[in-house]
Amino acid sequence: MMLLPCPWCGPRNATEFRYVGEAGPRPDPASTTPEEWRRYLFMHANPCGPVKETWYHRAGCRRYLAVERDTATNEVRSAVDSATGVAR
Repeated sequence: MMLLPCPWCGPRNATEFRYVGEAGPRPDPASTTPEEWRRYLFMHANPCGPVKETWYHRAGCRRYLAVERDTATNEVRSAVDSATGVAR
């Protein structure tokens, strides 16, 4: 079982959350090429080690979290509000 520390609800089972994806800048849909947009949507690095990710707390506060997690060990190093970057 993996626990994610929600800044508003406290530590919760990862099944309460939805994995959104690797954190990164979203390209501007108005000016990006179709190839760049496909790369953003479907091509992910998926590294083994520390990664910045976005998670959505669907069964709790319904907020987005910016999580730094080690994909090799599932150790969560930090979880903050993805909009403000603040750990409540």
